[in-house]
Amino acid sequence: WFMQKKFSQLYYFIDEYNHSELSKLSKNINIIYRNYKKNINISTLISIKNYCKRNKMNFFISNNVNLAVKYQLDGVYIPAFNKQINYIKFLLPLNFKIIGSAHNNREILIKEKQGCNIIFLSPIFKVKKKNSFLNIIKFNFLTLNKKIKFVALGGINNKNLNKLNLLNICGFAGISYFKKKRPHKEAV
Repeated sequence: WFMQKKFSQLYYFIDEYNHSELSKLSKNINIIYRNYKKNINISTLISIKNYCKRNKMNFFISNNVNLAVKYQLDGVYIPAFNKQINYIKFLLPLNFKIIGSAHNNREILIKEKQGCNIIFLSPIFKVKKKNSFLNIIKFNFLTLNKKIKFVALGGINNKNLNKLNLLNICGFAGISYFKKKRPHKEAV
């Protein structure tokens, strides 16, 4: 797991609270809760928050600044489909992070205007649900001369993991990668 030592920002997307699944993750992985199929269950949100707090993991909720602030989460994740610029109409807590995703230069500009500290750029590699992907050259071109930090997302697996070293990123994110290839807590 040398990749985890090089990249300080690792993100794992979840859509439910599964204690046994989370307990297999190393503590340096940030958790993003996003479930667009169901309304947010507050008890689930609190369970994830408490788990993350006990295990010193950062916890973000997708697309809901109000809940993130109300329940004192580490921040909010703004998906690419959220294009609102002025959605934050109140002062955010100190150290509150805004992270978001983008697929192209226009969406990167929107995420910058939304105040994102980190942008997930995707998909870097081929994924089942999209015919196109960025590839290394286009990814690096999109991140060139940007002051914001980037995270690679989409299609990351054991075969292309080493290619992440060629990208202008501070980390990577995923779902299936972390489910299939979890680091043991002791190994990190």
